Amino acid sequence: MKSIVKLIPVAAAMAAFLSACSPSPSQEAVNIYSSRNEALVKPLLDEFTAETGIQVNLLTGSGDGLLTRLQNEGENSPADLFLTVDAGALHRAKSANLFQSVNSTTLANVIPAHLRDSDNEWFGLSMRARPIFYAKDRVDPAELGSYLDLADAKWRGRICVRSSDNIYNQSLVAAMIDHFGEEQTEAWARGLVANFARDPVGGDRDQLHAVASGQCDVAIANTYYFGGMIASGDAANLQTTDQLEIFWPSQDAEGVHVNVSGIGLLRHTENTENAIKLIEFLASESSQAWYAEANQEYPVRQDAALSDILQGWGDFKADQIPMSRLGENNAAAVRLMNRAGWR
Repeated sequence: MKSIVKLIPVAAAMAAFLSACSPSPSQEAVNIYSSRNEALVKPLLDEFTAETGIQVNLLTGSGDGLLTRLQNEGENSPADLFLTVDAGALHRAKSANLFQSVNSTTLANVIPAHLRDSDNEWFGLSMRARPIFYAKDRVDPAELGSYLDLADAKWRGRICVRSSDNIYNQSLVAAMIDHFGEEQTEAWARGLVANFARDPVGGDRDQLHAVASGQCDVAIANTYYFGGMIASGDAANLQTTDQLEIFWPSQDAEGVHVNVSGIGLLRHTENTENAIKLIEFLASESSQAWYAEANQEYPVRQDAALSDILQGWGDFKADQIPMSRLGENNAAAVRLMNRAGWR
């Protein structure tokens, strides 16, 4: 993940953001730094404004870049909230002392404890699973089991996965360290690397296309990429998704690895009331259903409706590991992946 904030043009976008962050005395506003793609969050922010009259100013960029910006800006930052796409990134922001605790009965009641920070400094807003995808014409699902099984020699030259600098893979390994310890996880990682069909390249969609094109037989990827490819209606995407099937690993053990996008209230802000209103809105049943329908992400609350695509994949057992552990184990995971030769 690059550490440069992706703002084009940077000067113009930042000037516009700072201008928008200075509303007239009669105008209320909430300012967000977000590593989510604008299209994946702005419709909800516009709906919040329509319902409450509170303006939302959005600055998007890479998670690492925005985290660095927040640290550099300190108390002078115009941001009230930080929204990012991985529990490990949320943990890094907490460790940098950027967040403050939020006392919200609403959030405590609707977001499961393992999908939010134990000190209520950040909250998961949407969930994605990271299962195994396989080529229907070349893999018998009976061959598959747990993530650990992917280190078996029968998968030699048959696995595609993106690089170790990807936070989603780091969080998967962090979860495995929590479940199995470093020694067993490193042995697994070495076996997985030995089974790579090619050097890691590209994002999750690229791994799925590689399976469909025959470069490999199985891939590890996030469900919302697969769902987005189906929902796109694009012929090339559908040609790929039609050839693949989801396998939910570790269903008789810890369950499939899951991760969250989430949000935290920044420590320096005094705009807490409006900012918390926005967090609660994003955790509302209607917003959660929107995540499912528009982004093909799983809601963090149990009562929100799923899209037809998500429903079509059926039920699965999800890992209940506290999301904070993904961040706590991140440094160990990165070192382990480097030792295993996962580049």
